[in-house]
Amino acid sequence: MKALVVIDYTYDFVEGRLPVGEPGIAIEGRISELTAEFVQNGDYVVMAVDVHDENDPYHPETKLFPPHNIRGTAGRDLYGKLHDVYQAHRDRIVWMDKTRYSSFAGTDLELKLRERGITELHLVGVCTDICVLHTAVDAYNKGFHITVHADAVASFNPAGHDWALGHFAGSLGARVVGMESPEEIKK
Repeated sequence: MKALVVIDYTYDFVEGRLPVGEPGIAIEGRISELTAEFVQNGDYVVMAVDVHDENDPYHPETKLFPPHNIRGTAGRDLYGKLHDVYQAHRDRIVWMDKTRYSSFAGTDLELKLRERGITELHLVGVCTDICVLHTAVDAYNKGFHITVHADAVASFNPAGHDWALGHFAGSLGARVVGMESPEEIKK
């Protein structure tokens, strides 16, 4: 059994307070397409969405990044067409708030996956070298088979994005799909 985990594809991360910008905008169609495909196939789909409380002095990201994905703000809305896919299939897509980079940290994601017999995770979203990476590392350490859709992940750091794609394949044994050639994965 497989699941799709859509990581942090929100307004704040694409065009808002902590924007990936053009690379994030460019993957909108592919993320939306994959999400709809997984839903239509009856696979488990999770929206793992970053949430913060404004001016939280105890959260480690407060010192690293400008305020983003603040609870109760439009910045946490799913971006573009993905919002429409989610609205059309709310009954078959799980919304999961997360407060750390990894979608596993402080959530019941692993429990939900295990109780459904899911062994294969497909990862999409932003940022390739932060939240997608940390989710992939935790998935690897928990024994899940990982597929990263390179045409559906993006970062505001091009070098970090490329490094993470190589790390997924070379160090986590992940299958990286959606690239023009396998040589690109080894960057």
